Amino acid sequence: QLVESGGGWVQPGGSLRLSCAGSGDSLAYYAVGWFRQAAGKDREGLACMTVSGVETFYADSVKGRFTISRDIAKNMLYLQMNSLKPEDTARYSCAARRGDISYYSESTYTYWGQGTQVTVSS
Repeated sequence: QLVESGGGWVQPGGSLRLSCAGSGDSLAYYAVGWFRQAAGKDREGLACMTVSGVETFYADSVKGRFTISRDIAKNMLYLQMNSLKPEDTARYSCAARRGDISYYSESTYTYWGQGTQVTVSS
């Protein structure tokens, strides 16, 4: 089970850190990722990490602004979001899957959280 937290309202240029708590298996055995879906749009993959944590993928839209990280001891996944823009407004979800093949592909993810809303506006 995955449960997100940390969403909310922030002004443009601000920062938020999203958290994703894993329960059951350790996240150390899974590739993990953050995704978002804005109103009326398809879900978008933002940041993903391989099982080992060595390799990461970032969408061009968030590269240099967002950072994915993982704390195995706490079984937590994080997404640090800086320099937020109004177009970052969306519902953000964490996800996990076994294995690394095509780990950057949304369709390969098995386990999903319910999501947390992020709104960026002045």
